[in-house]
Amino acid sequence: MEFKGLMPVLMVKDVVETIDFYKDILGFSVMSTVPDKEPYVFAMMNASNVYVLFQEEKSIQEEYPLLEKFSIGGTFTLYIPVTDVNAIFERVKGKATIVKEMHKTFYGATEFAITDINGYVLVFSQEGC
Repeated sequence: MEFKGLMPVLMVKDVVETIDFYKDILGFSVMSTVPDKEPYVFAMMNASNVYVLFQEEKSIQEEYPLLEKFSIGGTFTLYIPVTDVNAIFERVKGKATIVKEMHKTFYGATEFAITDINGYVLVFSQEGC
């Protein structure tokens, strides 16, 4: 047995607005949507080897009723290794809420964190920088 990857599915209020945030601010591309035309209930996006999926709140709660008791936004962070943390920082500065400024970590990386429009925390990190 071999694990082939991890693709988080995030519960969101509005798939279209979420697509716009990830596309316009972070540079992600849309891989697929369900249905093919708006309003979407699901979208798969990627940037290089980073994949993230978004599912509309009511739709995912119908699929997994236990999610009804949880609010949108996470109690986790999405840790995204990058090759140029400064370029990402400049790209999002003023367009996204920065919740942790650029800093050196105890493990030798340089990173910062933002929240997306749904309240999920995204950490961008570059090793040895």
